[in-house]
Amino acid sequence: MSFAEIMKATGVEINYYFVCKRKLWFFTHGINMEHNSTRVEIGKEVHEQSFSRNKKEIMIDNLICLDFIDKKLVINETKLTKSMQKATKYQILYYIYYLEKKGIEGVTGVIHYPKSKRKDTILLTDQDRKVLDKTIKSIYAIKYQTTPPPIENDKKCKKCSYYELCYC
Repeated sequence: MSFAEIMKATGVEINYYFVCKRKLWFFTHGINMEHNSTRVEIGKEVHEQSFSRNKKEIMIDNLICLDFIDKKLVINETKLTKSMQKATKYQILYYIYYLEKKGIEGVTGVIHYPKSKRKDTILLTDQDRKVLDKTIKSIYAIKYQTTPPPIENDKKCKKCSYYELCYC
């Protein structure tokens, strides 16, 4: 049994891990600033308007929440922009990996960017499985730190909903 089978993470935690370790720490300690973000609100609106005929928000084991999955076992996620592309990719890879661990084979993913009318296909590889195992271990290490990781001071920080918490 692999570490990932014993210790599970949410899709949001996987995403935040690739965006910012400090944001991940705050989130896992019950500090959520997303409700203050105009960008998050716009993203939610785009999500709601896209693929309106499909059932949205499919929650599995209270850990992962899929935008929707079609009959061909394709997980579909809708994002406003490609700005956090790696985080989004690994979030979907984690969904595929999680479902694979539950015995569901042949799942793939697609990230839709309605604003730019583009989409990316996501396929899980053996290398991705290794990265995800390591990521889950790292998430648990971050969760159990007594203080948040240091500020990354990246250009993305200025648009982050946690900006005031980090810099004020």
